Amino acid sequence: MVNATAVPVVIIGSGQAGLSVAYHLKRFGLTAGRDFVIFDRGADAGGAWQYRWESLRLGAAHRVNDLPGLNELGLSFENADRSRPARDVVSEYYRRFEEHFELNVVRPVSVQSVFNRRADLVVRTTSPVYGERETLAGLLVNATGTWGAPFVPHYPGAGRFAGRQLHTARFRDAAEFAGQRVVVVGGGTSAIGFMLELEGVAASLTWASRRPIDWVHTEHLDLEGASAAVAMQDDAARNGRALPSIVSGTGVPVSRRIQGGIDRGTLVARPMFVGLEPTGVRWADGSVTEADAIIWATGFRPELRHLAPLKLRDQAGGLVVGAGSSWTDPRIFLAGYGPQASTIGARRAGRTIARQVFALL
Repeated sequence: MVNATAVPVVIIGSGQAGLSVAYHLKRFGLTAGRDFVIFDRGADAGGAWQYRWESLRLGAAHRVNDLPGLNELGLSFENADRSRPARDVVSEYYRRFEEHFELNVVRPVSVQSVFNRRADLVVRTTSPVYGERETLAGLLVNATGTWGAPFVPHYPGAGRFAGRQLHTARFRDAAEFAGQRVVVVGGGTSAIGFMLELEGVAASLTWASRRPIDWVHTEHLDLEGASAAVAMQDDAARNGRALPSIVSGTGVPVSRRIQGGIDRGTLVARPMFVGLEPTGVRWADGSVTEADAIIWATGFRPELRHLAPLKLRDQAGGLVVGAGSSWTDPRIFLAGYGPQASTIGARRAGRTIARQVFALL
């Protein structure tokens, strides 16, 4: 028999978005464990950052903005140790944040599905520690992010390629590719990071991107470009369309490290290949580049499979969401979705969503 409990609010995920909402619920006087519960599938704090590769450092990827209230602990990512792996720093800061604000995150818990049972939402979970459970809730905040839904586009011949194929989510160490011929696919910061890490390690490197790289010659994204990208995400979310990538609206800032890669001829992307052969990739002109491995740095999609029983998707393929709330089911909130996907967007949305949740209790 499945164990069942009840709580007014369930938050799924304890990354930036989930913790931001939880922080503001606490500020409104709610108590973790009694008024709301946070489920997280990770073994430790840190959200998706705990799964990043060891060599990734803060400052080499998208900026990590501070959680609301993090300054109370005397911590800030602005002056965090950049010599340590980013995954270790983020996990440590998030762990201390959870402890300080007594958020009592329940982990490791995997949410299998969310469905209706009369007036209640039922959150069905599994855990190696707690077993199978059902939690009845009046409101749900989904803050699962994208890490669990890697996207790999289909290209003819993918199943015939004899080498190794892996997505960003499975990348661990450049040393695994020592002496190999590697093709990196994608036009964002992950693809660029892989190219620079593999330079001098792989026997050969080829970079392919579906669209030309939009280099922005500033170390930081300009506010106009960032605002335009967020507006594109917001428009898609409000109209139920699939979400565009952030980098398609912001471009890629050229740091000194990246400029060095461009000057050396490492960061030169070819137009996308048209298919895969057993020994490599085939280009539009019919030529083939031999490859031992292909790294798909092709991004992620929102992780929403567990919400499928609620039938929230629009005919356009996405969810209709405005100000963090589902327009299909007002009991459902999506933190970190669409324009909130960046760490600063997730932080700002935390208060907005928490205020709506509190008003409905």
